[in-house]
Amino acid sequence: MRKLVLAIALVFVINSVSAQVNEKELMKKTEEVVDKIKVEKPDGWVKKGVFTFLANQSTFTNWQAGGQGNISGNVSLNYDFNYKKSDWSWDNRLLAGYGLTKIKDQPIQKTDDRIEFNSLLGKKATGYWYFSAFFNFKTQFDSGFDPKNITVKTSHFFSPSFFQFGPGMLWKKSDNFKFNIAPATSKLIIVDSQFTESGSSFGVKQGESSRYEFGAAINGYYKFNAMENITLENIINLYSNYLEDAKNVDVDYTLNITMKINKYLSTNVAFQTIYDDNAFAGFQIRQVIGLGVNYGF
Repeated sequence: MRKLVLAIALVFVINSVSAQVNEKELMKKTEEVVDKIKVEKPDGWVKKGVFTFLANQSTFTNWQAGGQGNISGNVSLNYDFNYKKSDWSWDNRLLAGYGLTKIKDQPIQKTDDRIEFNSLLGKKATGYWYFSAFFNFKTQFDSGFDPKNITVKTSHFFSPSFFQFGPGMLWKKSDNFKFNIAPATSKLIIVDSQFTESGSSFGVKQGESSRYEFGAAINGYYKFNAMENITLENIINLYSNYLEDAKNVDVDYTLNITMKINKYLSTNVAFQTIYDDNAFAGFQIRQVIGLGVNYGF
């Protein structure tokens, strides 16, 4: 009798242990499936956007070391709408930003002014590689003035406008890590003819209103978390014009750093440098730092 009880107890223990092991394995597999679903996007549209307001202010009262009071504000929109279907990938991004600053006893000046739209279509080839086609458009909202003479207007809405498009190959590991190589890229620059009356403007020759180029473009994107609540976003665009001075590569690099405080507040740093010898013989640099109020949708 005792042996029977021990045998029954042993069978019960074995079944209990086996059930626990199976339950743990089942839970582990379930967690793996959930994680996989989070990583892999479902087919169809995925849309998300962030609206940010940056503010910065400096005031001085009887400050013997000197200084001028100033206040500035920037608003920006970053909106992604991406589509995925089987072997097809279509990524779209709209970027817009506008900023003003007021320094005591000086007129209001722009600190940021841009509209940019990027579209990248890919058909899977093998591994991380896709056959691709891309389109890029850049322009601005407001008028720009010569920094040496702020009474002289050098640009306005939709002038200049830059267009780039062409076929290529896309390497895409994820939405946050990808680059596109387009060796047959067309580039079109459009400016209002009033800005070319007395000379060239943004590479467009005197008396003309557009300029066409044909060359190679490389576009890269890499976004990662440097540490908890700190995100770095790198965007680089390279372009070489086959038709004129191919060795002079146009460079447009942007670094966006977001240091998240909570759901709505963050410290934002934006650094951008542009080299385009047709527009300016040197590097153009833009830097914006401030406390940001963010709204995601």
